[in-house]
Amino acid sequence: MAWSRLLAWWRLCLGLLSVLVCLAPCVNLQPAENINYNLVHSWADKLGMELFHLGDFITRRKEVQESFKDAKVVSRNGASIVDSMAKEIEMMMDLKVSAVRRIMDTAENTALSHQNDMADKMFSYYNAKEMLEPGDPVPPIPTPAPDMDKDIGEPLIYVQPKVVVLEPRPEFHNTPVNFSVSSVHVPVNVFDRAPDVIKAIQWSENLDQIFRDNYKNDPTLSWQFFGSSTGFMRQFPASKWRKDVPVDLYDCRLRSWYMEAATSPKDIVILMDGSGSMLGQRLDIAKHVVNTILDTLGTNDFVNIFTFDKEVSPVVPCFEDTLIQANLGNIRELKEGIELFRPKSIANYTAALTKAFELLEETKLSSRGAQCNQAIMIIGDGAPENNREVFELHNWRDPPYKPVRVFTYLIGKEVANWDDIRWMACENQGYYVHLSETAEVREMVLNYIPVMARPLVLGRHDHPVIWSQVYADIEDTKISDYLWDMNQCENQKADVLEYWKVQDRMLEPSEMHRRKYRRMKDTWNQPLDSKMYQFMTTVSMPIYDRRENATRIANILGVAGTDVPINEIKKLLSPFALGVNGYAFIVTNNGYVLFHPDFRPVFQGYILKPAYNSVDMIEVELLDDDRPARDFNPVLMTIRDSIINQSTGSKWMLVKNHFDDMKRVARIKRQYYWTAIKKTPFTLVISYPEQYGVSHMDIRADQEIHRISIKGTNLRSVFSGKRWKIHPDWLFCKHSNRTFKTPEIELLYFLERMSEPGWRWPGSRSAMPPEHAAAMFSNNSSTGRYPSINEKESYYCDRQLMQALVFDARVTGWFSNNTSFNSKDDKGNEFKQRFGVTVAFLATHSGLTRWHEFHSNAAEESGVGETFSQNNTRAIDEIWYKRAVDQHFVREESFVYSVPFDAGESNSEILVTASHAVFHNEGGKTAPAAVVGFQFQHSALYKLFHNITGNACAMDDKDCYILDNNGYVIISTRVHETGRFFGEVNGAIMKRLLEENVYTQVTVYDYQAVCFESKNDNNASSMLLSPLFHLLRVGKWLLHTALWYIVQLLQWAPGVSSHYADMYGDSNDTEPPPPEPHPEHHGRNGNGHGKKDDEIWLRYLTLHRTRLKACDMKRELYTLFNEKDNVVYNMTAHACERPFVVLPIPFSNLILLVIDQLCPRDGSVVLTVNPQPIDYHLSVNDSLACYKQAREFNRMRPTSCISRHANESGIKLCGKACSVYANLGLLLLCHILSRWL
Repeated sequence: MAWSRLLAWWRLCLGLLSVLVCLAPCVNLQPAENINYNLVHSWADKLGMELFHLGDFITRRKEVQESFKDAKVVSRNGASIVDSMAKEIEMMMDLKVSAVRRIMDTAENTALSHQNDMADKMFSYYNAKEMLEPGDPVPPIPTPAPDMDKDIGEPLIYVQPKVVVLEPRPEFHNTPVNFSVSSVHVPVNVFDRAPDVIKAIQWSENLDQIFRDNYKNDPTLSWQFFGSSTGFMRQFPASKWRKDVPVDLYDCRLRSWYMEAATSPKDIVILMDGSGSMLGQRLDIAKHVVNTILDTLGTNDFVNIFTFDKEVSPVVPCFEDTLIQANLGNIRELKEGIELFRPKSIANYTAALTKAFELLEETKLSSRGAQCNQAIMIIGDGAPENNREVFELHNWRDPPYKPVRVFTYLIGKEVANWDDIRWMACENQGYYVHLSETAEVREMVLNYIPVMARPLVLGRHDHPVIWSQVYADIEDTKISDYLWDMNQCENQKADVLEYWKVQDRMLEPSEMHRRKYRRMKDTWNQPLDSKMYQFMTTVSMPIYDRRENATRIANILGVAGTDVPINEIKKLLSPFALGVNGYAFIVTNNGYVLFHPDFRPVFQGYILKPAYNSVDMIEVELLDDDRPARDFNPVLMTIRDSIINQSTGSKWMLVKNHFDDMKRVARIKRQYYWTAIKKTPFTLVISYPEQYGVSHMDIRADQEIHRISIKGTNLRSVFSGKRWKIHPDWLFCKHSNRTFKTPEIELLYFLERMSEPGWRWPGSRSAMPPEHAAAMFSNNSSTGRYPSINEKESYYCDRQLMQALVFDARVTGWFSNNTSFNSKDDKGNEFKQRFGVTVAFLATHSGLTRWHEFHSNAAEESGVGETFSQNNTRAIDEIWYKRAVDQHFVREESFVYSVPFDAGESNSEILVTASHAVFHNEGGKTAPAAVVGFQFQHSALYKLFHNITGNACAMDDKDCYILDNNGYVIISTRVHETGRFFGEVNGAIMKRLLEENVYTQVTVYDYQAVCFESKNDNNASSMLLSPLFHLLRVGKWLLHTALWYIVQLLQWAPGVSSHYADMYGDSNDTEPPPPEPHPEHHGRNGNGHGKKDDEIWLRYLTLHRTRLKACDMKRELYTLFNEKDNVVYNMTAHACERPFVVLPIPFSNLILLVIDQLCPRDGSVVLTVNPQPIDYHLSVNDSLACYKQAREFNRMRPTSCISRHANESGIKLCGKACSVYANLGLLLLCHILSRWL
């Protein structure tokens, strides 16, 4: 019976299964078609029209366009602009050279007249590190008498610090200064009371008068200084030395402006003894010597390092058989290579010297390297023989001239073979040094500078003018490594605190990824304008000893110089003349940029990059040619050669311009013009877009300032109210000896002056150098007196820019005072309420920005417009301005909408910025006149979107997005996705959009990136490179010890932990309580804490140290495929084969994307705009520096090279032998005499 029932059930199941099989063809296993193309199209159209009407009404764009109807459009002459700018810069630089020349002349004459003065060890001077301001506590006089100084054998001298009044000055970046005196900086390794040092400090105090005169003649001068060969630097105006660095590493003799002025360019081969005796302290001292030599080299020098035992080997294998340019990147590579060196066996000096001479000869014959001075630096603990035959073969072929100098550094206290190694230096116009302590290394190494300077000094009359590469004021490159180490310590501290809060949750993969991503994101922060550092170039000249007996020692007294801040050069470039998206940059003789809009020397907001000042122009001008990384276009290389050769030329190129923190890109055709800045190693280049840069706005004759003034127009009245600002970085009008609180106050001052009778426009920004002016004006004056800047023209105004600014202000004055948006305007109220509009703004091509606030009630709300005006004053340089002008050629009537990146992650109100370009047309020419825009609340836009789409996008079966033209989320049903790149939200759909030509992928290379490699901390000699390493090692030990006790305290003492939480925890109880320990994490101890727990937290809290490394990265950026009538916008959704509909939103830069959520989603596909390392497929021992060296670019050598003088052979000064061996010699002599007597 049971069996029959079971059989009946089995037949029923088979019947049902057969029915299902029969019906299977009629069943669609795919989701139903649930995206209605026509409905989505209506959403896009309605949304686009709503936003357009809002923007059209709020910005009054038609009225703005009508305001410029009286302007004219003229062609832009790039060749004329670049020539005019170059002449302005040349005149300014002549002025700085003139000031330095007067310092040099005065210093040489003053030293000559004070040659017989006695050194006063009690001389009081303004010590930059010790001087006091009124009210500062006076340090007590030390009692009892100071101890004896063991090194100098006499009591230390105490001189009470001098008092000086200091006042902050904006032209010196608000540094407190005094213009009556100069201050003196003495390095930590220099004793300021040593006779030669204090004597030079005494006589150089007479330079104060010429410093003051220079500043009177040219109030635009920055710091003036005299760097003495004894080590101190006298700086004017006087200021205190900064004390916010852990150790004062500054020594003027190691700065590029000093080194390049004191010696002509040089090729140097460093030979380091690799014998087994070079161990322990000797190896440490030797490495310190090598690193100090490397610190003295600049970008016009070439160098390589070889170690030698039985064989001769380069410290960086890929640098074999060549000399490399001594830029920061290559120097860093050599320093890392020398750190890995270990001595092996017997040293073969003959092979090492032969290798060095052959390399130098080959370099000279092949016209590579510096092609000027050549030297061999030998570092060892003694040579077995003098290798005379090697020198006769390679260096003595043309007596008395010896093309290669030899400098020898004998290492160690107990050395036997000092005479041969000293002979090598003395017989080859070099210098010999014996080193037994690390403390004396820097001072002894620097002895080679006066020797290399001898031909310059003997020539006497030739004072080369040297312009340095861009650098960061007084910063030492070692500070970057220190700051990075401190950053890692801060990260570890943060990890400990977080571990205390969340315990084991911190070790979850998602949490670890979040923390890692956040820190990497910080390192990607590369601000174009860093307020942390003052970047500058310096002009300098050598100062010679003119005493009669000076020819016997050829002594260089030091170097005179003055800084030229990069920002001051930029002010001469008239960005107004180049227009929106136009820019100028300067290239040095080495092809490096002095400045460029894509020059990013800082990362993480405050740390200098390892090779920040050796950025080649072809690394920032990225051609749109789809070539692989570092496969540079021959056309670009040809242009580079023309630029560094200081030719004049022009060319157009298709380029990729990235902007907005390298997260957006535009592909445009640009025009380039370049010409030399005469009497300098610099070439000026300008560039502007061909599409809208070839024409620009201009005013008609009847609109000029003096004509409208005659008609009775009050110039100040066109700038009424407070809702306006001008570009803070542009030079409209500048007073030479007056400062103003804001650029707007300065502008109003000059507008008043323009209304006065007798106003005239200055002819040039920079005044003429006094010696030039003297020749010009002596024929017109019975006294031969010439006017200074103060007496002649104490101000400058950019006439063309001021004319345009006043015109723009006059025709747009109605915008800020717009009375249409009042409480009686129903339409205005409707827009304010619906969209939460906060501000409408207008920015013109002349640098003027106006705005109008919208308040939620009748009462004035303070701060609404202030936020906008504080962050958006740079007019044509604002991102929203540039994007609006580019968008004009995509859809002329459209607005550009944007939200801040990752805005959804913040808890604050998100504002949407919309902008629209206003162009003026005349005679078939068109030019951008202004950009109008507004800001409104993102929540209002979301509400509008929701109202238009109804509940369709709120259902689980659909996902709706509004994306901008670069793929960033403007609207999402999940607000936290706002501002994110869509490829990170839904990579699979983004990939489809790419395949269907909705977006185009653009690869952008970043040749200024920073990477982080593991740091080997086992080498004790690294401590000797800088005092910072001592601090870092002590700090690391203290931090590890503290971390151990803190975590143990928190884990083992819950009472103490809870007390800490009570005292310092979250008072609002918002911090989540620590989770209960996971069962498997309990150890064998009764309290649940065992060895396994300790290993887990130690592994994740231990500082994994890395070092900074220059590297290349790439970003894959995206832009809409802006082909008209793109067929993809006509395509409907088709089940899961195409589970989306995408449509452009009219009158905008946006697209609407609706996705079918019922279709399976491939979550493994992720597209990102974050930087990714570039794999050059290098061998294990190679690095990026090796890769770049194999593809080195052409360069132009400096014009000045003084490497020989006929009288130098008469100089016998070449260093002293160790005194201990002189005593041994005396004992030996006594012994011999005693045997004979």
